[in-house]
Amino acid sequence: MTDASILSKTGIAYAKHDGVELMGDLYLPKGAKAAPALIAVHGGAWIQGARSAFQYWGPFLAARGTALFAISYRLATATKMFPQAVQDVLAAVQFVRGKSGEFGIDGERIGLLGSSAGAHLAALAALGSKKFAGFYPQDAFASVKADVKALVGVYGVYDMVAMWASCQVQWPTGNIVERFLGAPPMADRQLYFDASPISYATVANNKLAVLLVTGTADDLVDPQAQTAALQLALKQAGFFVRPCIVAGAPHYWMNDPIDDPTGFPAFVAPRLMRFLAEKL
Repeated sequence: MTDASILSKTGIAYAKHDGVELMGDLYLPKGAKAAPALIAVHGGAWIQGARSAFQYWGPFLAARGTALFAISYRLATATKMFPQAVQDVLAAVQFVRGKSGEFGIDGERIGLLGSSAGAHLAALAALGSKKFAGFYPQDAFASVKADVKALVGVYGVYDMVAMWASCQVQWPTGNIVERFLGAPPMADRQLYFDASPISYATVANNKLAVLLVTGTADDLVDPQAQTAALQLALKQAGFFVRPCIVAGAPHYWMNDPIDDPTGFPAFVAPRLMRFLAEKL
């Protein structure tokens, strides 16, 4: 397919939270009437990054029949941003579902895709929507359900205590987890439990299908402490969960072009498409 098969629109306002207008970029299969859709959440350690991270995945997926809405959310640049960032993601889910008829999207076939810190937020939104939804009743689609059918997490953070400990070693003068949450675990263990997607790997949530992508050479987010630990917890709770292990991959490559046959995204692409075809 060519780009003629895609409709894209940038800078769509999906919500306004605490005076901040939240924006997204939409990629649609042209002529779609009931396409599945992914809400895409960028990485950047909760303090940086941009929705343009999905500039390749948006057209790639739309050309193959899956819509993508890549979002911006509030970053922890000046103050902590948990749970606000999660609430922004949920508002995006509600927006896409609320606009599904207008966009030509199937409102029952919505999933979340995130990388790194974005995978953390996507996983919290997918697994913990009941806890984090309902805080912005003024949203146009606040009454719309925020649950999703599938989650794709790419080199994500799923255990915040483990990530805090890793950050103490990697960045001893500025722990990014502590910056995002607003306190160290010694001050508030409940905060870290609530902010960890692995806490919501329960039988009650196991209708969600999950694909977990990680590299074997990730130098920032430990695959064993994060992805493997969540995968085991999900299996124990009866989830459909599948790994996608990328040999030799470090951190931060999801933004790379997909059409490079030697690149890591090219390895992930067919496996992602198979997962979406089966589960979304």
